[in-house]
Amino acid sequence: MERERICAQCHAALATETVADWCPACGGSLIERPAPPDLSARGPVDAIVVDHRGIVLPRRHALGGIITPQ
Repeated sequence: MERERICAQCHAALATETVADWCPACGGSLIERPAPPDLSARGPVDAIVVDHRGIVLPRRHALGGIITPQ
């Protein structure tokens, strides 16, 4: 089972290739959790975007705006 690292404080998800001991956004501690289902196969709108800090950015809707998890 694949796992992902997120910040315990701000809940920022880190990319798998990011090497960090602490959250690059807020300095919080990192925890591991089971990875969500792979959404990258659904099209270019759902492609994973990583910023310069190594944080995975929220998905965007085709008409604009951010898709937030429930």
